[in-house]
Amino acid sequence: MDRKVKWGVIGAGGIADRRTMPGLVLAKNAELIAVMDVNPEIIEGLKTKYNAKYAYTNADDLIANPEVEAIYIASPVVFHAEQAVKAAKAGKHILLEKPIAMTVKEGEQVVKDVDACGVLSACGFMMRFGAYNQAIKKFIADGGIGQVVSAKAQFTCWYPDMPNCWRQIKKNSGGGAFVDMGVHCIDLIQSILGTTVEKVSAIIDTKTFKYEVDDSSSVLMHLKNGTNAFVEANFNIPDAAAKWRLEFYGTKGCVTAFDTIHQLDTGSVEITLEDGSHPTLDVECTNLYTKEVESFSNSILTGAPVEVPLKDGLQVQKIVEASYFAADNDKVVNVDKFFE
Repeated sequence: MDRKVKWGVIGAGGIADRRTMPGLVLAKNAELIAVMDVNPEIIEGLKTKYNAKYAYTNADDLIANPEVEAIYIASPVVFHAEQAVKAAKAGKHILLEKPIAMTVKEGEQVVKDVDACGVLSACGFMMRFGAYNQAIKKFIADGGIGQVVSAKAQFTCWYPDMPNCWRQIKKNSGGGAFVDMGVHCIDLIQSILGTTVEKVSAIIDTKTFKYEVDDSSSVLMHLKNGTNAFVEANFNIPDAAAKWRLEFYGTKGCVTAFDTIHQLDTGSVEITLEDGSHPTLDVECTNLYTKEVESFSNSILTGAPVEVPLKDGLQVQKIVEASYFAADNDKVVNVDKFFE
């Protein structure tokens, strides 16, 4: 029997239960053996649901389990740095949800400390594994729309005031809609175009709700390949009205993707070229999280390069932090120079 990586999950409620663990148990080279959540009322149910061997209410206990080889960390952001470093020092490979830390400074230390432990680490930008997103990347790289001059991405939801919700408390989340949802837009644009953001300007504020983090963000970015990009992330647009679009415009045509910015491997793509033709992309959609886990597990088992390394999460976090500064100070910020 082919060997499987034995996985544990820290923060097994929320997104882990809705998306990641259902995908993990489908992975051919991974096995979920341990779950942890601070809520004692749900942890035994999660253990049974996923047929896990172990269940904990303390992250340190899961990290100390010698059978666990890799850990997916989906706890509130305020705990990411501490838990990731502890796991790495215990010899565990790490798949860390975004953002990887509360600040860039903290994130830099996480990457440094984790790398020093000699373990593999990845950031949870699972949308890179979307079938359509990967096909768009290849189509554009092959010159399908010529020189890309403009890109747009929007990712939104309805997220009203809720008591004791950690994402709405800045000291626990690090920010609101932009740091939670906008990061996926940034990562996809950079990944698909094979370049990084040079400078940003932004309007980021709280328009609708009473919580202290942003519910509205609009960020203009200039990429190093010359493309201008616009990202919107909102917590105040009803789900039924949400249009999760990803768009690229070039000198020979455009690509418009609908719902490929998604927690599911889904969506549709419309391509229009300068001659009026509409080529199609032939893809097979499966499960984003299964592909994410299989990719990282393959790196653990074979030594293959990690497809979404932790340092990519740090690089996106620099763009986020520079954007918040730009919005607060009404400035255009050069990202690299800002962190010199």
